[in-house]
Amino acid sequence: MNDTYARNAGRPVGLRAVLVANMLAAALAFTLLPSFAAGPSGRSAPEGIPRLANLQIEIWPEYDRPAALVILRGEIPAETALPAALSVRIPASSGGPSAVASSAEEGGNLLTLKYKRDDAKDFITLKFETPHRFFHVELYEPIDTRTPERNFAYLWRGDLATDRLSVIVQEPFAASDFSVVPKLDNSARGQDGLQYRSADMGAFEAKEELPIKLRYTKADSRTSTEMLKSRSAPSAPVASLDSNTDLYLGLFGAAAAVALGAAAIVLWWRKRREFPGAPSGRARFCPKCGSPSGSQDRFCSKCGARLA
Repeated sequence: MNDTYARNAGRPVGLRAVLVANMLAAALAFTLLPSFAAGPSGRSAPEGIPRLANLQIEIWPEYDRPAALVILRGEIPAETALPAALSVRIPASSGGPSAVASSAEEGGNLLTLKYKRDDAKDFITLKFETPHRFFHVELYEPIDTRTPERNFAYLWRGDLATDRLSVIVQEPFAASDFSVVPKLDNSARGQDGLQYRSADMGAFEAKEELPIKLRYTKADSRTSTEMLKSRSAPSAPVASLDSNTDLYLGLFGAAAAVALGAAAIVLWWRKRREFPGAPSGRARFCPKCGSPSGSQDRFCSKCGARLA
């Protein structure tokens, strides 16, 4: 028995798991409503394992890790006795599930479940009992992100028969040339701003496999979550080169005007000290004989010449 999940059994899973369970309800209602409306077909399932009313496979490549988040959501028919024992195989390359949980209602709070894992070469078998009609399994599969050309493949091994199987694929942020097999005709933008492709694949029997293959181009190594956060974060205003130039020219002109004004005042003050005007006691000289005379004299005291 997995010790981590045994300790946490019955506790709510993280906020991201709840958001994962609810995010696409509005954007993809037109795709999923027929699934939930369909009743059990009455076809047989392996003994001891109930046939599902609905199974939804979601793949979110490079969402919050450089890997593909794979989500399996199942609905057990209302007439099936609970708790129900289930067995699902996941790829061994995932290293194990990141969440195994259940909910009493579609889109409700998820509670972690105890599970048993049996490891084989290519896959890990998860065995658990759910006391609720809706169960939820998450895992991360590696993606080679060393080159811009990305490829990813997931194989549904047909461990559970289902009356209706739906596939939903999230396109990574900033991805181009996106393609998926099988063809998913429906497309809708989710509340997170990302594009989702989906299709109703109809009924699938036990042991009937479904390979899902993705291909796209993405040069940015950041995850969709990282790029969405950086896009929504407010950036500090940066002045353009032209506005900086105008600012500097204005400041320079103002400083120059102040400097010129100060220089003019200093020059005037110095001139005033050097040429304050003729004081009353200043000596004068006769223009005719050169003899000194007082400032109040009108005629030279020596030669009698008129003084200016």
